[in-house]
Amino acid sequence: MSELKIIECPRDAMQGMHDFVPTALKTDYINRLLDVGFDTIDFGSFVSPKAIPQMRDTAEVLDGLKDSSSKLLAIVANERGAEDASQFGRINYLGYPFSVSEEFQKRNTNATIDESFHRVEKIKEIADRSGKELVLYLSMGFGNPYGEHWSPEIVAKWAQKLNEKLDIKIQALSDTIGCATVEGVRDLFTTLSMSLPDVEFGAHLHTVPENAEGLVQAAYNAGCRRFDGAIKGFGGCPMAKNDLTGNMPTERMLHWFATQGIETGLNDDRFEEAMSFSSQIFG
Repeated sequence: MSELKIIECPRDAMQGMHDFVPTALKTDYINRLLDVGFDTIDFGSFVSPKAIPQMRDTAEVLDGLKDSSSKLLAIVANERGAEDASQFGRINYLGYPFSVSEEFQKRNTNATIDESFHRVEKIKEIADRSGKELVLYLSMGFGNPYGEHWSPEIVAKWAQKLNEKLDIKIQALSDTIGCATVEGVRDLFTTLSMSLPDVEFGAHLHTVPENAEGLVQAAYNAGCRRFDGAIKGFGGCPMAKNDLTGNMPTERMLHWFATQGIETGLNDDRFEEAMSFSSQIFG
């Protein structure tokens, strides 16, 4: 069994908030998260401030972050963002949202799926050149709200193509709208882990809290060892729908792992402190 990796996503939690969170407060919160011992912190994004104004201070936040064993991930939406992010030695991962939905790809990155594939190719070149690793988020990985055809085979086709053509080794299956079922999560992770054993598949699930632990169990039992979450389930994707489905609550994940006797390697006291501090940002 590979090592369990838990990725905390304050960027995803904050990006859709209407009121701007002061840079110093963002930095303080993320520094507290860095003390917890997460494998990776999805801390910010290098995208147009017109699209995501909340993340316009990502570079300033980065400048104030303490040293930590946790790795840092920044989301990018195009080559320019990748070039900007690649200038920072502290960033380990570039994350790109690749949608299997044509409509959502246009909404999220202003590109068709084919255009997005070529964009990923360029971003991968930038990542390789700068010593970063590319994390690809397969958006709409569990369903489609726009009336387009969706099937697990479509997701599997793109996962395979992205791996074989562009050598993408980390792919996070993203339930962008919170429609995943236990059966769907189990079946998709099982199929992909068997067909692409060299790819690290992650779970980036948006959900209502009462469904959280069942989805974590389904993914884990199907071989997933990379889980994204956000404390208290804050946030969601502002490009998906008008009503935001929250992120996977990190504390719900940790509770399930604890009940199963699965070690996470996190500092429980520091996690509780960060969760308490989160109310200063999210209320």
